[in-house]
Amino acid sequence: MTRVPILAYHEISPTPHPSYRKFTVTPDQFTRQVKWLARRGYRTISLDDLLEHRAGRRPLPPKPFIITFDDGCKSAAEHAAAILPKYGFSAIFYLVPAVIGSATTWARHRRYLPVIDWNMARQLLSLGFACGSHTLNHRRLAHVPPSECREELERSRAVLQDGLGSDVVHLSYPHGSFNADVRRMAEEAGYQTACTVEHALSTTVDDLLALPRVRPSGDESFGNFTLRVRTGKPLQELLPRSIVSLAARINRLL
Repeated sequence: MTRVPILAYHEISPTPHPSYRKFTVTPDQFTRQVKWLARRGYRTISLDDLLEHRAGRRPLPPKPFIITFDDGCKSAAEHAAAILPKYGFSAIFYLVPAVIGSATTWARHRRYLPVIDWNMARQLLSLGFACGSHTLNHRRLAHVPPSECREELERSRAVLQDGLGSDVVHLSYPHGSFNADVRRMAEEAGYQTACTVEHALSTTVDDLLALPRVRPSGDESFGNFTLRVRTGKPLQELLPRSIVSLAARINRLL
């Protein structure tokens, strides 16, 4: 069974804010990760490629993986566009139409991050990247009334398609918030894939509207990154709890 790491990034910045550190990798971290993937023979595929494969119409390369960026942060897009093409890699950026050209309004501790504008979004498409929906206002879909959930899904797709001039069929649930009703409304709105924040490698039996991902963390070691790509989990989730607890106690004594 082919297992596909779907990497979930948010921000790339040389000066990560402490409150957003785990969601931010530096350009040096990102470059090291991308170099390692290239040297190990990994090749990016698109979510369209994944759909074609699941339909039995396209084979996958030996080591496929997908790069995703939630929120459409300007710094992340700039660094990704400068780094990824050097290795023949692509990515998809999940955008929030209500804040395009402005800044995130949901970041922790009021740490708002600049968001790409429409011109840059269209430029990403011209460079071979893809754009998807992160809903209209980045709301927790499982916690809003059904009518508002449907509006978030449908309006986001419509606005993005109008602004980008291309079809939008890929979704990322903000905060990973979804349930069976949200999934159904996403499908009815025309989305063909949707990413969650469940940590695992994607397999051929996964629900295409509930895809798990692997989130590289800016505050963990490079070794943990390579483990996440291979297994979907960092070292502390692979070892027995007793060993993790012992290691934590030893660290406190050092």
